[in-house]
Amino acid sequence: MPNNKALYRKISLRLIPFMMLLYLVAFLDRVNIGFAALTMNKDVGLSPYIYGWGAGIFFFGYFIFEVPSNVILEKVGARLWIARIMITWGLISTAMAFIQGPTSFYILRFLLGVAEAGFLPGMILYLTFWFPAAHRAKIVGLFMAAVPLASAVGAPISGLLVGIDDVLGFKGWQWLFILEGLPSCVLGLAVLGFLPDGPARATWLTPQERLTIQGELEKDRALDSDRTHHALWPALADRRVILLGLIYFGIVIGLYGIGLWLPQIIKAMGFSNAQVGFITAVPYAVSAGAMMLWGRHSDARGERIWHVALAAAASAVGFVGSVYLESPVAALCCLGLASVGIYATLGPFWAMPSMFLRGTAAAGGIALINSVGNLGGFAGPYLVGWIKDSTGSYSAGMAVLACGLASAAVLVLVLGSLESAALRAEAARINGTGAARPTPAYRRG
Repeated sequence: MPNNKALYRKISLRLIPFMMLLYLVAFLDRVNIGFAALTMNKDVGLSPYIYGWGAGIFFFGYFIFEVPSNVILEKVGARLWIARIMITWGLISTAMAFIQGPTSFYILRFLLGVAEAGFLPGMILYLTFWFPAAHRAKIVGLFMAAVPLASAVGAPISGLLVGIDDVLGFKGWQWLFILEGLPSCVLGLAVLGFLPDGPARATWLTPQERLTIQGELEKDRALDSDRTHHALWPALADRRVILLGLIYFGIVIGLYGIGLWLPQIIKAMGFSNAQVGFITAVPYAVSAGAMMLWGRHSDARGERIWHVALAAAASAVGFVGSVYLESPVAALCCLGLASVGIYATLGPFWAMPSMFLRGTAAAGGIALINSVGNLGGFAGPYLVGWIKDSTGSYSAGMAVLACGLASAAVLVLVLGSLESAALRAEAARINGTGAARPTPAYRRG
């Protein structure tokens, strides 16, 4: 598609920075309790076990409402539904400043998951309205770079905010929730004016540009086979969707296991709250760059399976290294490798579902993959907290996270193996019609 590079660059520059900002704020609101916990846990009486349970209960609400939320988005349009999501989660995140103990902590974290359900899969689905398959790992990787950037930018700010005490009667952790929650509400209102439902509603595209986008997406659909889903329920029962959900579960165990505990792990090494913020920012900044480069490499090679598997395996090695290396600097470097590997998986991974899911099937299937996977967001923080309470150490918890990433690496290779014969048969069938020889779907992306 060399003649359309300028068009897709135009779309990317218009949409992706704003979408990244939305996701950056969303993810910051989701994980800022990692910094709030540095002082909040003592103030309101949260043990490591209670904190781990409350940090993870977010994902129960997320799991229950994920598929319905994304199906609604596909019906009513991204503009209205993303705005609704952002405004409600901003209000609930701000309300976290007023928790009084374990019960209110649990309730608000659960409601935050309910409010945010559908945001990430909705955004992944939204990108399929604009970009053909060959561009998606790079574009998804660019959009999802907001996740490590949220931690890289938010960590120093959060570390400094936690140090504020008794300003207008609020403690630092309360100011953290207030000042990082309200921007979501403002951006939710901005979505109504800035995020069109699709190319047909984009006034900044010419009629010819809209036709070009439609034509490129139709070329993708022309390669659909009887293994491509358009209806919801067959997609939800497809073994590829189930396997992708399990793979993402293993990735997310590590993503949130480290994301919600890293500040406390670094704090335990003897650093101040402000120092914890700046040290935490380093691996996430590196992860953001690696994530974009790895997604671009996946698109250039037209390959997904090994890009996910190698990145997940590298993360598992990093977690194992952090257990066995006694030097704090070496352990932090290993945790940095674990972070880079986790984030590098995301672009190639999220390019896979849209290869065989369309329309309502894509809305529901992507949401199911994300909701099943995000149960790992409960498992990771909870297990690390439970193990820390039981052993007094983070080492065994890091070993559990390594197992999650190693399992993801194995499962994605299993998926590639199971699908290889079917993909060869599909390519042969299309070739038999005299059509141009297609690249198999899992390698075409």
